[in-house]
Amino acid sequence: MTIHSVVIQKLLSTNAHLGRRVVADHLKPYAYGVRNGMAVLDSDKTLISLRTACAFIGALARNNARFMFVNTNPLFDEIFDQMTKKIHLYNPNQNTLWRTGGFLTNSRSPKKFRSRNKKLCFAPPQPPDCVVILDTERKSSVVLEADRLQIPVVAIVDSSMPLDIYKRIAYPVPANDSVQFVYLFCNLITKTFLAEQKRFAKRDSSIDAADVSSKIENSEEAKRVEESENVGVSPKDEVVVVPYESLTPISQDSAEAKELLEKLVVLKFNGALGKEMGFNGPKSAIEVCKGSTVLDLIVKQIESLNSKYGCNVPLLLMNTAKTNDDTVKVVEKYPNSNIVMLNTSDGQASENEMYPSDHDMLFLSLMNGGTLDVLLSQGKEYILVVGSDNVAAVVDPNILNHLIQNKLEYCMEVTPTTLFDTNNSILNSNQQKFQLAEIARNSNEHSADKFKLIDTRSLWVNLRAIKRLVDTDALKIENYTVSKGGKNDKIISPKTAAGSAIQFFDHAIGISVPQSHYLPMNATSDLLLLQSDLYTSNNGVLVRNSARTNSLNPSIILGPEFGKVSDLLSRFKSFPSIVELDSLNVTGDVWFGADVTLKGRVNIVAKPGMKLEIPDRAVLHNKDISDPIDI
Repeated sequence: MTIHSVVIQKLLSTNAHLGRRVVADHLKPYAYGVRNGMAVLDSDKTLISLRTACAFIGALARNNARFMFVNTNPLFDEIFDQMTKKIHLYNPNQNTLWRTGGFLTNSRSPKKFRSRNKKLCFAPPQPPDCVVILDTERKSSVVLEADRLQIPVVAIVDSSMPLDIYKRIAYPVPANDSVQFVYLFCNLITKTFLAEQKRFAKRDSSIDAADVSSKIENSEEAKRVEESENVGVSPKDEVVVVPYESLTPISQDSAEAKELLEKLVVLKFNGALGKEMGFNGPKSAIEVCKGSTVLDLIVKQIESLNSKYGCNVPLLLMNTAKTNDDTVKVVEKYPNSNIVMLNTSDGQASENEMYPSDHDMLFLSLMNGGTLDVLLSQGKEYILVVGSDNVAAVVDPNILNHLIQNKLEYCMEVTPTTLFDTNNSILNSNQQKFQLAEIARNSNEHSADKFKLIDTRSLWVNLRAIKRLVDTDALKIENYTVSKGGKNDKIISPKTAAGSAIQFFDHAIGISVPQSHYLPMNATSDLLLLQSDLYTSNNGVLVRNSARTNSLNPSIILGPEFGKVSDLLSRFKSFPSIVELDSLNVTGDVWFGADVTLKGRVNIVAKPGMKLEIPDRAVLHNKDISDPIDI
């Protein structure tokens, strides 16, 4: 019998799996089923939640944090007293504090109040760093007050816990609050505290023993750090970039591939609006390839993976109030797909805002909404975050396989700039180190002499690493050092927006993906590329026309007359063939007929007051057109 089985049997013996007659919708993921009219909680998920809560308590205890334990059930008094004594938090003069819990909002100006037992006590002189509640149903008011003060709550919750209370609990432990389970819960907390206190004592003794030698080393290290700060470069300012070609392909065994993909969840930012293209809605709702929207492409990719390997890779869509309704209309076409809508405030997931804060808000939104804990309870280990702009983003199992095999926490997909890729083919075979200042946030801001790589806006992150960072309060927006790197901005820091979050992770890399994995859609000229015969889609993956011999896409510049999506669609009867096109420059009142073919370099400039109409089936090869006679 495995250790896991023994622990599960221990949980079952405490009746932790017995729920109430009613199971709230938000707690159904923790329910195993119903028997004799009573809900049965999933012991595996209870165990995962229990371990997560203890890990969080241990992380705080390691930093000598303040705890507040709340209990009003007389049945738990003896258990409670034993726990607080063992972890040295018992105070006989203020023991009623543990019974009543106090009023958190009185912490800044302690006041006397009466408890149910008519005993007087004071609120704590300082607000705690964590509140642990055993009988949540009795002390829901404490949960509300802790949420008001932004204090994380660890609490036992039953299957009928109201959503208003549940969503304010950072670490819910779904279980029946029987005396046996409360004893087990308090025993685990006690062991966690004692282990951290023992570790802290060992650390102090080792520091004392090595105090003299460490002073010398620290002085030398301080000099090195000072020198590093003077030149503006530290180890966190660079990233090892691995070529995509060196990755080991996933196993052809469908069972192994299924087990691998079951650990993945995909999240797509869906907050970017198409305002700069005159589109009143999210960018992801714009049709880009043979009637498919950007959102259709990512859904079809995931459906293809799930169908091929028999796995269940869910898609999370982080919407805003402005993008939610249009997104719902698109996903209605996929009733059988596992698509979860995550709504957030407009500022949190907007791709029009600064890139690193998007990811920071993502981590915090996942944590505060309980989504992160649910994903971990489902066995998910990695999340692929896909930006709204990159139409050619690929859900690549080979990258996931590489991350799991090498136990990596963070991976950003990058692709070489055109000039760097041409002059440095060695990147295709060997990994290299790049400073983050050499990675552009997107293709519109890069120049050959400033940036070597482009961030594709596809990011792979280990979910447990996110959990660790949020638990220790390491992810804060003010900790980011960001430079937009725009045309009128100066790079004042080596940390560019492309890699600002990488500084928080222990094992992070970049992977240089092919340029075919990156195709941003920021203007109608990009939409023309996608709508033409240059691209088709295969199970949601963009495929470039093999008939094109040039490795680069055509350069397309359209005048303001084509600036809106509606203008672009109205001025083309059908999109032209551009497989052999090198560059296209169109300015003025120009209209295209059906089945037009463009080759080489084509410049079409309509003079003010003149209307140029390109006839049906016209073939323009290396043409300069400024008058109808030139056609």
